[in-house]
Amino acid sequence: MTVTALIVAAGSGSRMGGELPKQYRPIAGKAVLAHAVDALTSHPRIDAVRVVIGDGQQEAALEALGGRDVGQLIVGGETRQESVRRGLEALAVQGAPDLVLIHDAARPFCPLNVIDRLLKALEHNSAAVPALPAADTLMRGKGRHLGDTVDRTHLNRIQTPQAFHFQRILDAHQAKASESFTDDATLARAALVGVVRVEGDEALSKITLIGDFARAEERLRTRLVSRTGMGFDVHSFAGEGPIQMGGVQVPHDKGLAGHSDADVVLHAITDALLGAAGEGDIGQHFPPSDPQWKGASSDRFLVHAADLIRNRGGVIDHIDCTVICETPKVGPHRDAMRSRIADILQLKPAQVSIKATTTERLGFAGRGEGVAAQAVATIRMSIE
Repeated sequence: MTVTALIVAAGSGSRMGGELPKQYRPIAGKAVLAHAVDALTSHPRIDAVRVVIGDGQQEAALEALGGRDVGQLIVGGETRQESVRRGLEALAVQGAPDLVLIHDAARPFCPLNVIDRLLKALEHNSAAVPALPAADTLMRGKGRHLGDTVDRTHLNRIQTPQAFHFQRILDAHQAKASESFTDDATLARAALVGVVRVEGDEALSKITLIGDFARAEERLRTRLVSRTGMGFDVHSFAGEGPIQMGGVQVPHDKGLAGHSDADVVLHAITDALLGAAGEGDIGQHFPPSDPQWKGASSDRFLVHAADLIRNRGGVIDHIDCTVICETPKVGPHRDAMRSRIADILQLKPAQVSIKATTTERLGFAGRGEGVAAQAVATIRMSIE
């Protein structure tokens, strides 16, 4: 049976504050929405993921998704319920799946075994939701004063994704469009669709307040391991200066030869990042035989390497690069290089180190024939 995941990312995030809705804010360098999409697309039973966004959120959504395949973005409505209905109706037009998982973007971490349990439940039921028992003491109250204790014996915390046979939930949404419900399972029950419960997971906790981001970052940190990559690059002097080095122009009577802009520092750092991520080298991603990279600005290569890491949930911790040459002098331009590299990588300047040394006039660098650079990158990334 075909399975589509429908992620609802149309909220304004008013409780969070700020102009950017929470689904587009980053956790460990990757948007909340991107985490949710990646979690669902990684499940082998899910054939497609589609996203419902708010009106006017197209640009923010595309930036957050970073090229992920979610088909055409679906514009939702004024309420979550209306957004889900529009999403389901869009799926029906595109080619209705047999089963649909409706998920909130604000729950960025979805364990694969929860999806397994939901799909298993749909083999003999029309709908299924993940749920956890209410573990805390529950009390009524208004303002500062506590009231009576509420019996929590049969109370559940309902989570998403919620799983349905597609036509049943579409019919239910269309039949109950004039009424208001807090989630799709409640709406389904009102439309006489039976809903069963499967075991949920604490990882599905919803991001609602600003403090939830810190807890989400901590959750990710426990899954990341430190990785180190090394990069080396060299370019010979050729033509007229100035030299492009570390993303800034350095005055020199000679330039550097290269297929791109020959920025030896950015090339070395790019290779270090690619190596730390296990993603090969710069030549594999930007082959010099490809004419489109002729004279290209090397900051594009560096952004690409950083995006590969962040799109896998990784974090760049530190960059250290040593420039090896007799001339030009690096010292006067060191701070500008650090600032520019930090800007490209979305880091703080304190996370970037630029050093320089000579070879005591030994070798090609010592003879003043070119410039070399060696870089080390430290990142954190999941080994999964």
